[in-house]
Amino acid sequence: MTATVLGIADDRALGGTLRVIVTRPRSLADAKAAVDEVVSAIDGAASRFREDSELSRINATPERQVTVSPMLAQAIAAALRGADLSDGAVDPTVGTAVRLAGYDSDFASVLKEGGPLRVHAERIPGWRAIRFNAATRQLWMPRGVEIDLGATAKALASDLAAAAASKVIEGGGVLVSLGGDIAVAGDPPAGGWSVQASEDSSAPIEDGEETVSIDAGGMATSSTTVRRWTRGGVVLHHIIDPATGQPVAGPWRTATVAAGTCVDANIASTASIVIGEGAVEWLKTRGLAARLVDREGQVTRVGAWPEPASSKLAPNVL
Repeated sequence: MTATVLGIADDRALGGTLRVIVTRPRSLADAKAAVDEVVSAIDGAASRFREDSELSRINATPERQVTVSPMLAQAIAAALRGADLSDGAVDPTVGTAVRLAGYDSDFASVLKEGGPLRVHAERIPGWRAIRFNAATRQLWMPRGVEIDLGATAKALASDLAAAAASKVIEGGGVLVSLGGDIAVAGDPPAGGWSVQASEDSSAPIEDGEETVSIDAGGMATSSTTVRRWTRGGVVLHHIIDPATGQPVAGPWRTATVAAGTCVDANIASTASIVIGEGAVEWLKTRGLAARLVDREGQVTRVGAWPEPASSKLAPNVL
């Protein structure tokens, strides 16, 4: 059987890596342009690190009703859906807690070592404090709430970008990876899209590493081992436990989930890290395939996630 020739473009976007792969190499430039347009729109609407973004302006002026753009409305709706599905484990109102922990700029600019932080454990305001009407795009949030859409917005960008690129190249297969948040669209290559299960999305593709293949949907990895920094000798990371306002200290260091969309995969992978011991049962009851790695590096495969010798996956819908 002749191997499928793929077109590949690598770049940087949203503070991380961007990879676009197409099954029609001659259409790579058009596909990449479509992806870039979506990513730019998400960045302008939902970035927490740009003072001129729509979200930053809203965070700076609470207690007023505003009509948000269609793109920001999609991102907020996805984040609130994630909060609902995860019973609040994935909560977009962790913005203040993330910032106070030291993640107050694009991660490439975060000081890796710093002095001690004066913080105390406190439950965050909670996603139900936000009033949002998806039909009218009307948003109101109280003082003290700072929305952070970083995770779900990046996953949404992958979903939208893959769909846009597939449309441009008229149904050809597309894979978009934004910092490891992966979405596929169109006709996959023979055997499906092969994805390496890595804690770090920037890790090189290596023979011998565990891989799975998917034909549709998306895959996302959440990890406490990659976006880390130190303050006063204390190692911190970006996944916040909404119950305490502090970085999660549970048993899992990495969670990778396959689902019907990248957004759903991201919701589930983040929720797994936050939920901790109960994540295996939570994933099983939702029929999701997942790969969890504990602090000692032991791997737990959940649901339809295959053993290394059998790599085919069929993502479920959350």
